[in-house]
Amino acid sequence: MVLLFLLLALMIVAIAVGSYDLSVIRIIRTLFGLEEGPQRIIVWNIRMPRILAAIVVGCGLGLSGVGTQSLLRNPLASPFTLGISQGAAFGAAFSIVFLGAGGMLDSALRTADTNTFTIHSVYTVTFFAFIGSITATAVILLLARLKKMSPESIILAGVALSSLFTSGTILVQYFASEVEIATVVFWTFGDVARSSWQEICVLSIATFLVVIYYVLNRWNLNALSTDEDAARALGVNVEKVRLLGMFLAALVAALATAFHGVIAFLGLLAPHIGRQLVGADHRFLIPYACLIGALLLVAADTIGRLLVGSGTLPVGVLTSFMGAPLFLYLLIRGLNK
Repeated sequence: MVLLFLLLALMIVAIAVGSYDLSVIRIIRTLFGLEEGPQRIIVWNIRMPRILAAIVVGCGLGLSGVGTQSLLRNPLASPFTLGISQGAAFGAAFSIVFLGAGGMLDSALRTADTNTFTIHSVYTVTFFAFIGSITATAVILLLARLKKMSPESIILAGVALSSLFTSGTILVQYFASEVEIATVVFWTFGDVARSSWQEICVLSIATFLVVIYYVLNRWNLNALSTDEDAARALGVNVEKVRLLGMFLAALVAALATAFHGVIAFLGLLAPHIGRQLVGADHRFLIPYACLIGALLLVAADTIGRLLVGSGTLPVGVLTSFMGAPLFLYLLIRGLNK
């Protein structure tokens, strides 16, 4: 309940602050449809979509982090460390440079024939980012199933995939024009300000369904996160739970990344903070990780708007500053064991 009240209070603060200040009374009146004019446009068309997007994306990435860490039994697992986010970045860069999805007109590789197929649509970027994310997920799952890789080896495979997709993105940028490079770099920053109501609805439905799946499998996750043999002895179908759980965790992360760009380390931060608060029991860890992810992303977005003032500081920059030290701490602690 405390986290819910904190989230509600943070939402009010996030709506109130900005280049156009709003009082709490005016915010409440606007939310209930009692105010018209510019404040209504600012609340419902500008600030509310990005706040709700931050809540849904934070919840989805927190949930995805819980799923990957529990299923792989590795505290370093997350959509970012498994290469899912980097796969999305490669797909977006490919669509912007080779299909003109960013609205660019010239490229070092584009010819008169290819201009015929130039597509000027942000949905093309989203679609190819999603394809990149799912491709990375499919490779991880295939390696895990066909080669019987250990959880530690899966993390190393994710690091290799991250490097591969990052190199591919750099190669694509090499053949791009200056404006296309700027578009690719802006997309990879990660930002909730680009959200539309349709994207928020799609991501909300997907996240809600995956939350239901994880809640129904909370006892299986508890058994699996302690010991595989013990989980099998308790009747858990380890392979099925792991494959389906990983696919659903990656699906939520892929949608979040496709719609909002690369938001690094949030899937790593939220589960670890949740474990510090309520322990490793998934009955409590799943809702806490979702709420903490939402809180962190709304707070990061609000701080970013206050620091810059224009509202253009990408939230992915701040999450990287928060998550990278934790990643190094976990890595060092693991090496000392």
